[in-house]
Amino acid sequence: MTNEMMTNMAMIGGYSAVAFAAIGSAMGTGTAGSSAIGAWKKCYAQNKPAPFLLMALAGAPLSQTIYGMVMLIFIQGAAKDNPAAWPLLLVIGVIGGIAMGMSAWYQGRAGAGGCDAFAETGKGFANYLMILGVVETVAIFALVFSLMAMPTKTVDAESATKTAPAQVEAAVSK
Repeated sequence: MTNEMMTNMAMIGGYSAVAFAAIGSAMGTGTAGSSAIGAWKKCYAQNKPAPFLLMALAGAPLSQTIYGMVMLIFIQGAAKDNPAAWPLLLVIGVIGGIAMGMSAWYQGRAGAGGCDAFAETGKGFANYLMILGVVETVAIFALVFSLMAMPTKTVDAESATKTAPAQVEAAVSK
């Protein structure tokens, strides 16, 4: 398998991380967004002001897509430095992306509860946001632990023997 092909296989993991995280973000924002719309409807029906803060609760699951993009960037770098590690990078991207996507999905479910409660009572917004932060932490852990599992830059013996003399010669000539 060529280096280009191995790098491309690793990139499937990177794109999977973004895709699975985005799927979870869509599911989470859809769930919380539906609840926000229903809560606003209740407010309008009761001639109460509709709290704009529900947007924060509904939009919270979007950040996991950004984490997926961060993972893509790191996988891309690791694939260029160590293309032979493509199976590991593929698995890291897929499993890490699924973990981030699940976090987004369940963050949306928690956000839906927060939307309903806040619209009804007008109280507890900070508490609801803290719960979303706890669920968000799962995605951050998934990202960090995935990055820790990635291989570090490796240099094979053949390329080291070719580049080292050139680097020494360049340093001496200065």
